[in-house]
Amino acid sequence: MNLLTRRIRGFRLVDLIALGLLTALILGVYLAKTIAGRERAEIAQVERQIDMEKARIRLLQAEVSHLEQPARIERLSEAYLGLGPVTFKREITTDALPYAAGKPVVLPVKPVEVTPDPIRTFSPTAAPAAREAPR
Repeated sequence: MNLLTRRIRGFRLVDLIALGLLTALILGVYLAKTIAGRERAEIAQVERQIDMEKARIRLLQAEVSHLEQPARIERLSEAYLGLGPVTFKREITTDALPYAAGKPVVLPVKPVEVTPDPIRTFSPTAAPAAREAPR
Protein backbone atom coordinates (compact mmCIF):
# COMPACT_ATOMS: atom_id res chain seq x y z
CA MET A 1 0.00 0.00 0.00
CA ASN A 2 1.00 3.48 -0.74
CA LEU A 3 1.17 6.12 2.05
CA LEU A 4 -1.14 8.43 0.15
CA THR A 5 -3.79 5.78 -0.40
CA ARG A 6 -3.61 4.18 3.02
CA ARG A 7 -6.84 4.50 4.97
CA ILE A 8 -7.29 5.06 8.71
CA ARG A 9 -10.86 4.55 9.97
CA GLY A 10 -12.19 5.28 6.54
CA PHE A 11 -10.13 8.39 5.81
CA ARG A 12 -7.09 8.57 3.61
CA LEU A 13 -3.88 9.52 5.40
CA VAL A 14 -3.32 12.52 3.11
CA ASP A 15 -6.77 13.87 4.08
CA LEU A 16 -5.92 13.61 7.78
CA ILE A 17 -2.59 15.40 7.25
CA ALA A 18 -4.34 18.16 5.28
CA LEU A 19 -6.97 18.49 8.04
CA GLY A 20 -4.21 18.82 10.69
CA LEU A 21 -2.38 21.45 8.65
CA LEU A 22 -5.62 23.36 8.09
CA THR A 23 -6.37 23.28 11.83
CA ALA A 24 -2.84 24.50 12.64
CA LEU A 25 -3.22 27.28 10.07
CA ILE A 26 -6.58 28.37 11.50
CA LEU A 27 -5.15 28.46 15.03
CA GLY A 28 -2.10 30.44 13.83
CA VAL A 29 -4.26 33.04 12.10
CA TYR A 30 -6.51 33.31 15.18
CA LEU A 31 -3.52 33.81 17.49
CA ALA A 32 -1.99 36.40 15.15
CA LYS A 33 -5.29 38.29 15.02
CA THR A 34 -5.61 38.21 18.82
CA ILE A 35 -2.05 39.47 19.31
CA ALA A 36 -2.59 42.22 16.72
CA GLY A 37 -5.78 43.29 18.52
CA ARG A 38 -3.90 43.60 21.81
CA GLU A 39 -1.15 45.62 20.17
CA ARG A 40 -3.74 47.84 18.50
CA ALA A 41 -5.32 48.47 21.90
CA GLU A 42 -1.91 49.32 23.40
CA ILE A 43 -1.17 51.68 20.51
CA ALA A 44 -4.51 53.42 21.00
CA GLN A 45 -3.78 53.79 24.73
CA VAL A 46 -0.35 55.30 24.02
CA GLU A 47 -1.86 57.69 21.48
CA ARG A 48 -4.46 58.80 24.04
CA GLN A 49 -1.65 59.33 26.53
CA ILE A 50 0.27 61.42 23.98
CA ASP A 51 -2.84 63.53 23.31
CA MET A 52 -3.30 64.10 27.05
CA GLU A 53 0.35 65.11 27.41
CA LYS A 54 0.05 67.53 24.48
CA ALA A 55 -3.03 69.08 26.09
CA ARG A 56 -1.12 69.38 29.37
CA ILE A 57 1.81 71.01 27.58
CA ARG A 58 -0.54 73.55 25.97
CA LEU A 59 -2.06 74.27 29.38
CA LEU A 60 1.36 74.74 30.99
CA GLN A 61 2.49 77.01 28.15
CA ALA A 62 -0.63 79.12 28.62
CA GLU A 63 0.08 79.30 32.35
CA VAL A 64 3.69 80.33 31.72
CA SER A 65 2.62 83.05 29.30
CA HIS A 66 0.17 84.32 31.93
CA LEU A 67 2.82 84.28 34.66
CA GLU A 68 5.38 86.06 32.46
CA GLN A 69 3.19 89.05 31.64
CA PRO A 70 5.25 92.20 32.25
CA ALA A 71 2.35 94.07 33.89
CA ARG A 72 1.88 91.23 36.40
CA ILE A 73 5.60 91.05 37.20
CA GLU A 74 5.75 94.82 37.62
CA ARG A 75 2.75 94.76 39.96
CA LEU A 76 4.27 91.95 42.06
CA SER A 77 7.69 93.61 42.22
CA GLU A 78 6.12 96.84 43.46
CA ALA A 79 3.89 95.06 46.00
CA TYR A 80 6.37 92.55 47.48
CA LEU A 81 9.84 93.92 46.74
CA GLY A 82 9.20 97.64 46.78
CA LEU A 83 10.75 98.02 43.33
CA GLY A 84 9.59 100.63 40.87
CA PRO A 85 10.59 102.19 37.58
CA VAL A 86 14.00 103.86 37.50
CA THR A 87 13.87 107.64 37.57
CA PHE A 88 15.97 109.65 35.16
CA LYS A 89 18.18 110.81 38.06
CA ARG A 90 19.33 107.24 38.67
CA GLU A 91 20.22 106.41 35.07
CA ILE A 92 23.89 106.02 34.24
CA THR A 93 26.04 105.58 31.16
CA THR A 94 28.07 102.46 30.51
CA ASP A 95 31.35 104.31 31.02
CA ALA A 96 30.39 105.27 34.58
CA LEU A 97 29.29 101.76 35.65
CA PRO A 98 32.61 100.77 37.31
CA TYR A 99 32.61 103.99 39.33
CA ALA A 100 29.02 103.44 40.42
CA ALA A 101 29.98 99.99 41.68
CA GLY A 102 32.65 101.62 43.88
CA LYS A 103 35.58 99.97 42.12
CA PRO A 104 37.11 102.23 39.48
CA VAL A 105 38.85 100.34 36.72
CA VAL A 106 42.55 101.05 36.40
CA LEU A 107 43.66 100.74 32.81
CA PRO A 108 47.13 99.23 32.33
CA VAL A 109 49.82 101.70 31.38
CA LYS A 110 51.85 99.19 29.40
CA PRO A 111 50.14 96.77 26.97
CA VAL A 112 50.16 93.16 28.11
CA GLU A 113 52.45 90.90 26.10
CA VAL A 114 51.17 87.46 25.27
CA THR A 115 53.72 84.69 25.14
CA PRO A 116 53.07 82.05 22.49
CA ASP A 117 52.15 78.55 23.56
CA PRO A 118 55.28 76.39 23.07
CA ILE A 119 53.26 73.31 22.17
CA ARG A 120 51.33 75.06 19.42
CA THR A 121 54.29 77.02 18.02
CA PHE A 122 56.41 73.90 17.48
CA SER A 123 53.72 71.90 15.65
CA PRO A 124 55.04 71.22 12.12
CA THR A 125 51.52 70.81 10.74
CA ALA A 126 50.22 74.11 12.11
CA ALA A 127 49.46 76.88 9.65
CA PRO A 128 51.94 79.82 9.60
CA ALA A 129 49.30 82.20 10.92
CA ALA A 130 48.69 79.92 13.92
CA ARG A 131 52.40 79.90 14.85
CA GLU A 132 52.64 83.68 15.22
CA ALA A 133 51.99 85.31 18.57
CA PRO A 134 48.90 87.53 18.77
CA ARG A 135 49.65 91.24 18.60
